[in-house]
Amino acid sequence: MSDTRKTTAAEGQKHDGFTVEERDAMKQRAKELKTSARRGAKADTESEVLAKIAEMAEPDRAIAERLHALIRAGAPDLTAKLWYGMPAYARDGKMICFFQPAAKFKARYATLGFSDEAALDEGTMWPASYALTEITADVEARIGALLRQALS
Repeated sequence: MSDTRKTTAAEGQKHDGFTVEERDAMKQRAKELKTSARRGAKADTESEVLAKIAEMAEPDRAIAERLHALIRAGAPDLTAKLWYGMPAYARDGKMICFFQPAAKFKARYATLGFSDEAALDEGTMWPASYALTEITADVEARIGALLRQALS
């Protein structure tokens, strides 16, 4: 019989089921849902997103701050909110995109992810997340184009 437990690359430890980081993200999401239900759907959640970004270590914080500014400028109708403890942006309550800091799951790089609500469809296969190590002028332009496409 083989051992079906997973080994986490970051810790080199075996575990069954979800990692500590995954369980933490689920707890954060449950807290977000409870908070949202208490205050109503029209609450201003941008301050929570900015506070979460301020808590991040570099380089995640710099990337998240720039990404937040780009999304607010390029898609001002999106609502900034937390989603599994990550900065995310929704239209009519449906998540369009989110920023996953590298530190969140001890990954090699941060990611900009898009949900299936984003209109990124291109043939029968297309990317739904993008690795981010730095935001340059070229990356800003690509993000702007992705946002325009996602919201079309």
